[in-house]
Amino acid sequence: MTAKMFRALLPMALLFAMVSCSSDSESDEQILKQTATSTSLVENYDYDASELELFNLINAHRQSLNLPALLPINHISYKSQEHNEYMIQHNVVNHDLFEERSENLIQVLGAVRVSENVAYNYNTPQAAVNAWLNSPGHKANIEGNFTHFGISVSVDPESGRKYYTNMFIKK
Repeated sequence: MTAKMFRALLPMALLFAMVSCSSDSESDEQILKQTATSTSLVENYDYDASELELFNLINAHRQSLNLPALLPINHISYKSQEHNEYMIQHNVVNHDLFEERSENLIQVLGAVRVSENVAYNYNTPQAAVNAWLNSPGHKANIEGNFTHFGISVSVDPESGRKYYTNMFIKK
């Protein structure tokens, strides 16, 4: 009796397994990893007022310490925007996939050093910069030995909260 039941249920189990698991589909994280490591240079990025204000605030702080201003690179801002989109999609604030973004900047831009600041739910760029400057690790990145940077500010369409990613490189 058990063998007959097994033979009857086996085709249904196989059908279920084939329908529920498809090797052709990729997870969101796999797609993001592929995007993060893509070696094509992104040359165009449309900065909004918040992002331009962040550039100015960070460079003003550096110049107040007699540090050289950082030069923006659109490709870095694009990678920062990708990370904001990831954080919004997953409802997290973190540095997930930083290694992939860093490797991309090394390969595409020739970076020799990469670092990153993220922030969440600050209403103004000034508030985000103040928070970073009050955090020793984030402040070290802003004041660090870098030559270029990129910035993205993205708004979660559902909550209206802002996500900030600021990446730094040394060439």
